[in-house]
Amino acid sequence: MKKYIIEGGKKLEGKTYVSGSKNASLPIIAATILNGGLNRLYNVPNIHDTQMMFKILEILGCKIKKNNGKITINSKEITNIEIPENLMQEMRSSVIIVGALIARKKEAIFTYPGD
Repeated sequence: MKKYIIEGGKKLEGKTYVSGSKNASLPIIAATILNGGLNRLYNVPNIHDTQMMFKILEILGCKIKKNNGKITINSKEITNIEIPENLMQEMRSSVIIVGALIARKKEAIFTYPGD
């Protein structure tokens, strides 16, 4: 683990980049279903779990565009209410998408989440 030792009465200044959080991003990605339109997300980490959520959204009918760290999700045309078993079992947090899907379409078909 890195540590910083600060000695003396000197002013600290500088800039740092804070990466996106998986635990914050996944519920926000799921909530894009509720909007029923265009959603723009920034600073979403490019990791397995977020990629699985994007795959699920695409199967449900969302259109997703990625461009220079900006992700645009168009959730206007949700045409499917079934989340494939193989994607549900990729990660436990896939279940959070079910609530948004039920709120929007009044039904969902899914299996137990993974892990």
